[in-house]
Amino acid sequence: MTDERGPGGFAERLGARVSDADDGSARMRFEVRDEHLNPAGTLHGGVVATLVDTAMGQAVRTTTEDGQVPATSQLTVTYLRPGRPGQLTVTAQVRTRGEHLTVCEADVEQDGEAVAHAVATFALLQR
Repeated sequence: MTDERGPGGFAERLGARVSDADDGSARMRFEVRDEHLNPAGTLHGGVVATLVDTAMGQAVRTTTEDGQVPATSQLTVTYLRPGRPGQLTVTAQVRTRGEHLTVCEADVEQDGEAVAHAVATFALLQR
């Protein structure tokens, strides 16, 4: 599905937009602005963590059944280089889908360079 929809809630208020999500994957675009920077003038790590968590959650949602809700139970972010103002792309992919747990990975890129890599485990809760 490609619909430039927002992920809702906190991530949407940051300006995050999912550009497509289907078949265990998701892609987000994000414009880093001055308000997203830390005191050192680079992209705040908490913003990066929010983006990868949101993208991976969207990827997992494409694999869930009715009544299942993915909840992040573990998130590891490896920061590879500082992000700066400008366009970011976050790409997420489900790696392992189990009955109760799903593992997903995400990559953050800016200007063709890796900014961060993340791995998360999602518990699949019943509504």
